[in-house]
Amino acid sequence: MSIYIYNSLTRKKEEFKPIKENSVKMYVCGPTVYDESHIGHARGAFIFGMISDYFRYKRLKVKYVRNVTDIDDKIIDKARQSAGPDGDLKKGIKEVAQKYLKKYNEDMKALGLREPDVEPKATEHIKDMMRMINGLLSKGYAYASGGDVYFRVSKFKHYGILSHQSLEMMKSGSRVSPGENKEDPLDFALWKKSKGGEPSWKSGSIEGRPGWHIECSAMSMKHLGENFDIHGGGIDLIFPHHENEIAQSECYSAKKFANYWMHNGLLTINGQKMAKSLGNYLSVSEFLERYRDPDILKLFFLFSHYRHPVDFTEEGIIAAKAAKERFIIFFDKAESLIAADANHTSKPVRLAADQRKILEEVKEEFEKAMNDDFNTSLALAALFKALTKGNYLMASGESVTGEKSAFMRELVDKIKGLGGVLGLSFEKIAVPGEFKNMVEDHLKAREQARKNKDYRFADEIRDTLKSYGVVIEDSKDGTKWRIE
Repeated sequence: MSIYIYNSLTRKKEEFKPIKENSVKMYVCGPTVYDESHIGHARGAFIFGMISDYFRYKRLKVKYVRNVTDIDDKIIDKARQSAGPDGDLKKGIKEVAQKYLKKYNEDMKALGLREPDVEPKATEHIKDMMRMINGLLSKGYAYASGGDVYFRVSKFKHYGILSHQSLEMMKSGSRVSPGENKEDPLDFALWKKSKGGEPSWKSGSIEGRPGWHIECSAMSMKHLGENFDIHGGGIDLIFPHHENEIAQSECYSAKKFANYWMHNGLLTINGQKMAKSLGNYLSVSEFLERYRDPDILKLFFLFSHYRHPVDFTEEGIIAAKAAKERFIIFFDKAESLIAADANHTSKPVRLAADQRKILEEVKEEFEKAMNDDFNTSLALAALFKALTKGNYLMASGESVTGEKSAFMRELVDKIKGLGGVLGLSFEKIAVPGEFKNMVEDHLKAREQARKNKDYRFADEIRDTLKSYGVVIEDSKDGTKWRIE
């Protein structure tokens, strides 16, 4: 079954056809290390790590490259603030970059995210950038002006191909900032003249530091070649960053740069863009301190398609907790019954045809969802459908022994295995009882509504709890609840 990917370049789903059979070369824009990582950064890292894992699951050989920008205006500004007017700026820049790269990698490890196969740093690829810039200068695609080097946008006839904008549209919103010496407002810096105390490198007549866009072109081509399969990043990078990457790379190599462009939607908090000034900035460290379980954040991400924006709310986290609880309760109950089977053996047991069909269907439905542009919400639905069938068997009153015990073992393994492809660990982590408290509060409100004969409100509460996977069972002995 083929994998289909939404290609931002063509704005349609396309069958994924790698350049080299059974091989995937993927480059993703990584962090600019000037501050602590937040959960929005984690979403991009999680998504592309999960996608690379699915390719591996499909037995493709993957080379996943995610860069680090360790020289940039933001890093320099941060170093100036900490170093003061008389401090060693070069040393300060290096310390800032090292500090926040270390913290970023610690955060991603704490979340249990897939590490890239290669993690190149911008400062380690200056010669590669200079080689590109000199090549663009010699071909007339770039020009030196006032100590800077700019890319001549008008020379690339396909400029705007990724963002699907005309030159006229882009020019209407462009301007020349003070200190820039551009021929045209759309031209962008490949190389910047260093200001006092900043790091500086020299090649021929140019001396200074790289612009932002040239970094990714040089690093991706260094590690994946001039033409590779997939380039990924956040949707906010389409213009100008990725647009500029295409222009400078294809003018330099005379080859198509990346065949497929993938962009993840951005994350907001309660409908607003994350910002420390708004007080709604949630770092990865703060999330883990508050919620403790990385699976909760991953499930929250998996509920939405990677291309869609997602709003981080407490209601969404409650739903993710409920989903995790459903898995844990199912695994605990199933494994307890399997362990209680006196006839259970590790020797293979031939399953009945209907049992084999259930196992095959969960795999087929999971893969169908993931093959359709990595539709993780439908992939999760396939796992919950299998979980429900297992719960039905355990609730039927039939003894889970022999063949049924073997089937439950395989069903548990299947759900855990496919969940692992999605990045879920299913690790039991002692989480404070917010979820249980939420359910109990809802049930108290429902009981009061029923006493008041407000049955419509009582039904709304039941439906709300059902959306979290909570089943309410009323009886003469009172109301009980369970996770479906």
